Amino acid sequence: MATDQTRSVNEEWPDDPENLLPEDSVLSLGEYLAMHAAVGQRTRYEVLYRLVHDGEMSPKELEEAIDIDDSTLHYHLNKLVDVGLVEKRKRTERGQDGLYTYYRATVFGEVTLTEGVDELIRGEHEFEGMYDSSA
Repeated sequence: MATDQTRSVNEEWPDDPENLLPEDSVLSLGEYLAMHAAVGQRTRYEVLYRLVHDGEMSPKELEEAIDIDDSTLHYHLNKLVDVGLVEKRKRTERGQDGLYTYYRATVFGEVTLTEGVDELIRGEHEFEGMYDSSA
């Protein structure tokens, strides 16, 4: 039997998760889920974490920061770019010929990380001791 609290929570949420989105949403539910799935992979989480917390970085800086080879890094960067968590930018640098490539987190990347995984990790401290591991 449902409690009053359960009923009030259920009344706030639509039956169909697709209806959670505003009518003029820029993304579909599938696109939001793809973002969360992408950041659920350890290497992509680490790349996004660096870009959110350290700012824009070149591929070389990312390779050194997370100790990863070039081809593996680019595979994961492409996945993050494809789902909209990271954007690839090119610009010229003073005193250099050609373009300099760097990556940075998008607003979606920042929110997905800081309000998602990072928030869950921070929340663990609040629940410390709530579950007894010896039980």
